[in-house]
Amino acid sequence: MTDLIPLVEENLRSTAWFRPEAALTVGALVLFVLDIAWKKRAARVAWLSAASLVVFAAAAALLAQQPADAQALFNGMLANDAFAIFFKWLFLGAGALTVLITAQGKDFDASRVGQFYGLLTAIVLGLFMMASATDLLMMYMSIELVSIVSYVLAGFRRADRKAAEGSLKYVIYGGVASGVMLFGMSYLYGLTGTTSLLELGPRIAAIQASGLSLAATRLALVVGAVFVAAGLAYKIAAVPFHMWCPDVYEGAPTPFTAFLSVGPKAAGFALALRFFLSAFSGPASPTTGLAEALGGIPWPAVIGVISAVTMTLGNLSALQQTNLKRLLAYSSIAHAGYMLMGLSAVSAMGVQSVMIYMLVYLVMNLGAFLVVIWVAESTGSESILDYRGLSKRAPVAAVAFAIFLFSLTGIPPFAGFAGKWYLFYAVFERVPGPGGNWYALLAIIAALNTAVSLFYYLRIVRAMFIDVPFAEPKPMAAKPGYQLMLGAFSVLILIFGVWWSPMIEWTRASLTLFRG
Repeated sequence: MTDLIPLVEENLRSTAWFRPEAALTVGALVLFVLDIAWKKRAARVAWLSAASLVVFAAAAALLAQQPADAQALFNGMLANDAFAIFFKWLFLGAGALTVLITAQGKDFDASRVGQFYGLLTAIVLGLFMMASATDLLMMYMSIELVSIVSYVLAGFRRADRKAAEGSLKYVIYGGVASGVMLFGMSYLYGLTGTTSLLELGPRIAAIQASGLSLAATRLALVVGAVFVAAGLAYKIAAVPFHMWCPDVYEGAPTPFTAFLSVGPKAAGFALALRFFLSAFSGPASPTTGLAEALGGIPWPAVIGVISAVTMTLGNLSALQQTNLKRLLAYSSIAHAGYMLMGLSAVSAMGVQSVMIYMLVYLVMNLGAFLVVIWVAESTGSESILDYRGLSKRAPVAAVAFAIFLFSLTGIPPFAGFAGKWYLFYAVFERVPGPGGNWYALLAIIAALNTAVSLFYYLRIVRAMFIDVPFAEPKPMAAKPGYQLMLGAFSVLILIFGVWWSPMIEWTRASLTLFRG
């Protein structure tokens, strides 16, 4: 019994660093209660939206007070560090912006919007846990919390066959990915005797130093790493676990699709970076910032191959799409491939490049989906054909969409160029060293894919500014709130396209990973 006292004391101490997550937990429950209590209130959507924003504001206030001291929480299950705090700010931003978009839109019936806000808050809680997880079991539990709620929200439209189909595919692929990931975790535990990410690295290094060159040992390590990576690849929609993405994006309510494209993807990358850099790579050099893989496992090369295949398949598939939500789904797959370049670099610059790209991607992708929402509400269509002549009907939407699309391509002077620049820089850092030719090839493939993406993004720009509508288009409904948000997003993309310093300084200060 006395052996449990230190564990309990540590859990009690950790609660002081768990206040943002506690606020989200209580907030989700309160939102469900308010949804019932305000069932007959006339302005229930406005009241519930305000309550949801208050929950996110409370979590943000508590997060702002939280020191970035790197330390273990709850007996090593979670970690508080600057790296996790950076991603938590992204999750709160994505959640709050989704609420603002939902409050003005027509995607959710007023009788069910409270349920959506409560479930959205639960997902943000799961994203917080993913960013902080330092144990294999906590990794799995946090992923499942996000996934199970996402399955529900993907099929939130009960009478929509596309929503039902997308949600079913999401459940099937998610179940398979979870099972494969658990199988990989069992291999890692069997070989090392621990589920802690902080202890996996030293124990793998000890196996390597002991002189054990048994082929079976290395094979088991490779299998374990690959199977866990499969679960992470499912969250970020990387090939070959991407097939759920287009159908889910098309069938889900568009505000949730917008959130799904940035929130869980950012959490998946946060978890992948922590897993591979903590458990399967040595310490980074203080001079070069480069690290090396442990155990003789060529996982950076595997990630590089997945990166090249993911961006190529995503971009080539997007060329054929006429539905904007499906096109942006394949675009999202391609962008996951770009960000995997940073992970494959195994360096401080690689980590920073992913963080910068994710920060910019949050703004430009939410902005792009906001235009899709506005046009769909006015025309009832998500087809690219209905974007013909948009510059005359809604010039704010057309100009903003063009800015987001050029930024997604990664050309100057838009903020997306800053993200792409750092991803390429991280890869080029590796070119002079071992395996440099493969990194050079990866950079060439990424450059070619950028050119391909410009083609299908320009199709949309051409439709909005040059093509003539086939018939007299429906007038666009006036949406001051949408216009204000689009204007703000566009200004941010333009400002940070030429002024990189705030992004660089924030991400550099957030590189600290707790390592025990």
